[in-house]
Amino acid sequence: MTRTIHHLLAAALCAVASTAWADLTIGVSVPLTGPASGLGIPMSNGVKMWPQTIGGEKVNVVILDDATDPTKGVQNARRFVNQDHADVIVGSGATPVGIAIAEVASESRTPQLSLSPIGLPPAKEGWSFRMPQSNGVMANAMVAHMQKQGVKSVGFIGYTDAYGEQWLQELKPRLEKAGIRLVGEERFARSDTSVTAQALKLASANPDAMVVVASGSGAAMPQLALIERGYKGKFYQTHAAATKDLMRVGGKAVEGTFVTSGPVVVAEQLPDSHPSKALGVKFNAAYEQAYGAGLRNQFAAHSYDAYLLLDKAVPVALKKAKAGTPEFRAALKEALEAGTPLAVTHGTLDYTPTDHWGFRPDTGVVMKVVNGEWKLEP
Repeated sequence: MTRTIHHLLAAALCAVASTAWADLTIGVSVPLTGPASGLGIPMSNGVKMWPQTIGGEKVNVVILDDATDPTKGVQNARRFVNQDHADVIVGSGATPVGIAIAEVASESRTPQLSLSPIGLPPAKEGWSFRMPQSNGVMANAMVAHMQKQGVKSVGFIGYTDAYGEQWLQELKPRLEKAGIRLVGEERFARSDTSVTAQALKLASANPDAMVVVASGSGAAMPQLALIERGYKGKFYQTHAAATKDLMRVGGKAVEGTFVTSGPVVVAEQLPDSHPSKALGVKFNAAYEQAYGAGLRNQFAAHSYDAYLLLDKAVPVALKKAKAGTPEFRAALKEALEAGTPLAVTHGTLDYTPTDHWGFRPDTGVVMKVVNGEWKLEP
């Protein structure tokens, strides 16, 4: 990569305000408001770190708020396809919205780079590529860490929507294989402000550890409720909680919490041999310079990784067709599926025609909250 990330920051505003006749058009739908805004705002920030060109082409980036609402996400996606004639759809950062957008991507045959770990039936996922690690990849890291910690029983509390359901589906067989009992399952909506009843049930079961499946600042609420009901065991949070919002809301109560994450959040603590260390260190420095010290997060890096991916795939697609055409979108899909590994801030992506997740099973890491900071677990 010939440009430094600091140079990319200087071009950020130009990326968003590019002229309407730019050759490459990218529609970005993220939750800037609503329950998942804690994810969507940094994702938007990550997009604003893109340069003025991608793969040598001028780029027009259209960023819209989907308000954490699947209906609004579909409206955004249809606007990108029908009005903006987008070559790529990026988003959403909320899993239910990303799933809804995937329908439009499939119908319109437009590549989607989802910023959430969307689970789709095989017939619907042909045009959707995920930027985050799968819930299964993260569950691998979580359960392996539980085994090291001697955890024998687990309680689960998570969203009622697709993110919570898909995490539970991935977690159950891994817990069973590891000989860890799941002693309780409770759910809550993203918009809920209390989980008292659910916390009482789980606290009374008193498992060795609790798994909280929620996002952003909302991830702290169930943990605080469980602690208030006397629970004193271990806590595990998912990669949707890999942000300082967890500490800001949870305060001292979340000290010692284990959080699965992509490696970028603790890039400086990675071994020098890790493929994402150098990229992650540079990205974190640039992001924190632009948006504030200590504000690095899982989500902005997904957006930046989308740029790295497109910067590699777009020139390949342009050899077959011109941007703005159905032929180009098909060629871009083929280029993304080419099976050529690419180091990004979150690991190494390697999509194929049959694998639109890309990351290896061992990509996830586990971090621990120590004195209000992230510490990489061995």
